[in-house]
Formats: sequence, structure tokens, C-alpha cells
Amino acid sequence: MGVFIHPFKKRQNRQVITRSAKFYLFDTGVAGAVTKRILTEEKGELFGKAFEHFILLELLAYRSYREKDFEIEFWRTKSGLEVDFILGSGAIAIEVKGKTRIHLKDLRPIRSFRDEFSPAEAMLVCNETVERVVDNIRIVPYRIFLDRLWGDLLKI
Repeated sequence: MGVFIHPFKKRQNRQVITRSAKFYLFDTGVAGAVTKRILTEEKGELFGKAFEHFILLELLAYRSYREKDFEIEFWRTKSGLEVDFILGSGAIAIEVKGKTRIHLKDLRPIRSFRDEFSPAEAMLVCNETVERVVDNIRIVPYRIFLDRLWGDLLKI
């Protein structure tokens, strides 16, 4: 019916959440129906949660169809910093935002993770239309991200 995503547990300097897993249903539509989530536009907190769920389902499908063996975890500190998906034991950090314009404050969690763990790639997947790099963090429109994922271009 769904999947648990567990916290990233590599050596940590910060106080992090290490016990509470996140649960995602097998389908974003079913999750929306269960939670009575109605999306009328591509913005806001509810859209952001659905968008994050969609990206996770793509990662899970890719891992299964390509018969890959990599972990999908998340990272969250007790102070509230969170990176949505940590792939391959810390090789890739992915933050997901449903926004059409990413600001510096949106990069704070992934910047903190990058500074502490030095992943090979740190990216923020979003609804922007043009890819760009800010502070060595790649801001990637989701269509480009999906093309790279399914084109086997991510180093997982």
C-alpha cells in the first residue's frame, strides 16, 4: 500500500531525527483522496506535498524498473531543517519544492546537508522553467530532472 522512507543515519554533527520514518502511499491520487486534498493550482503547501510525493514515486519506479539497489532516505534536524530525499547513502541530496521561483532561503536545508556531508550532487527539484546553479546547488526543473533520472544520468 505504500513505502516508509527512513531517516539518513550517517555520522551527524547536528541533532537529527533518526527514528521517525515518513510514509507515502503508492499513488498521489489515492493519497489526495484519503486526505481530502483538492488542488486547484500549482502552488501552496498541499501542492508541495503532492509534488514531493510524485518525485518519490518516480524515484521508486526508476529503482525498480532499472533494478537498481540504492537507499532512499530523508534528513531532518530537530531544529526543522529537512532534505526530502538522500539517495545512495548520501551520494545525492534532493530537495523538492513546488514553487515556480526558488529563493536563497529555500536552499538553507540542502546547503546545511551539503556542508556537513559533501554529497556528489545537491539539487533542488522544482517548477522553475530554466536550470541554474546557486551556491553550488543545482536548481532543476522537474522535467529536466526526470529526463536525467530515466536517462541514467544521475550518479546514484
